[in-house]
Amino acid sequence: MASWVISECGLKPLSQPQKFSRTRTGVVSNSNFSKPRFLHISKSTNAATDLKKLPFVSFSREKTWGAKVSAPYRSASIEDEEEKNGSIGIEKEEAEFDPGAPPPFKLSDIRAAIPKHCWIKNSWRSMSYVVRDVAVVFGLAAAAAYLNNWVVWPLYWAAQGTMFWALFVLGHDCGHGSFSNNNKLNSVVGHLLHSSILVPYHGWRISHRTHHQNHGHVENDESWHPLSEKIFRNLDGITRTLRFSLPFPMLAYPFYLWSRSPGKTGSHFHPDSDLFVKNERKDVITSTVCWTAMVALLVGLSFVMGPIQLLKLYGIPYWVFVMWLDSVTYMHHHGHEDKLPWYRGKEWSYLRGGLTTLDRDYGWINNIHHDIGTHVIHHLFPQIPHYHLIEATEAAKPVLGKYYREPKKSGLLPFHLIEDLIRSLKKDHYVSDTGDVLYYQTDPQLSGTSSE
Repeated sequence: MASWVISECGLKPLSQPQKFSRTRTGVVSNSNFSKPRFLHISKSTNAATDLKKLPFVSFSREKTWGAKVSAPYRSASIEDEEEKNGSIGIEKEEAEFDPGAPPPFKLSDIRAAIPKHCWIKNSWRSMSYVVRDVAVVFGLAAAAAYLNNWVVWPLYWAAQGTMFWALFVLGHDCGHGSFSNNNKLNSVVGHLLHSSILVPYHGWRISHRTHHQNHGHVENDESWHPLSEKIFRNLDGITRTLRFSLPFPMLAYPFYLWSRSPGKTGSHFHPDSDLFVKNERKDVITSTVCWTAMVALLVGLSFVMGPIQLLKLYGIPYWVFVMWLDSVTYMHHHGHEDKLPWYRGKEWSYLRGGLTTLDRDYGWINNIHHDIGTHVIHHLFPQIPHYHLIEATEAAKPVLGKYYREPKKSGLLPFHLIEDLIRSLKKDHYVSDTGDVLYYQTDPQLSGTSSE
């Protein structure tokens, strides 16, 4: 009779203590659970009557097939102690979430959650964005040249620099192969778009591929990766200031193309750079020739319209584009309220590295620059076209859980990101020379916190 009552209440036999597995997020159960007190039911006792007296057992005529008790019974003293420590159930697990711990899911789990149509590339749709953006670029230039008013020029520079950035993002899709399944189309469109804004297409494409393949790795990452403490300490004063003091870091991209980051050597223009392997030499030469042709075209235009007019129409918008590129790429990997891990050695994996990237909301600019702020899924699956990134991200969120960091909502323009950028440049300076799971450390002199 007693066993029937127990089974109807959904309770398991209590003669053996239950074992609880450790969660994969690194949360360790409270030590008070190590010796739980179990209920003992004597054969000589009316089990049904005694169970009715207990506050945590209820009787109903309807059967409940799911167990109502998921942990051993605990005494009041243990429960009181847990409440004092604020460590009951999910709250404890949430408080101790470790972003550097291996996630409890695989890359294939994320892939399976994304709808199949999100992987489909539509060349005509991709080209429609190119036509739209190029038309806007020429329209803005024609309007600014016609009006030629100093009230209009600053507005033009901001708008045209943003459109140059939009052209870069489309060329970026060509480099990933997410623009089209046709490699020749990707190459032709990529060269035209990137050369027009002085980016060597293949040189950038190859180094950016290295970035994606090694994202989150301290030594092997290619874009905005941390400096080791040794490299940081050996920087001369000018380089250190230029790297961490606004606005200089946001103007770094052209110099990075020529000489890469501190601690690395090579150039995006030179076919023998250690960025490339031998069979990529012809591609690099092709891109460098296209880049040189664009420079020659600009020199010719300066003779036709005058250097000042060319500066207003192209030169200043180009530097606005550079600021967009450096700011956006930096904020995809820095500036979160919580510290983000970086890895080296055996702790690094493609998945764990990709989960350290951030989504950002750019308000009205999201549509203009083709949702490049939807960055986490792009980093993990760069072959997904930009026009499917939002849907793919929403589908993947339940799998990602806490490893996905919801971006702050932006107003019309993303001015809220300026504060995050400034804070990060004051705090995120270097990582330790040792260890495999690393977090940024702060130099007091650069942060302005040193009192000595």
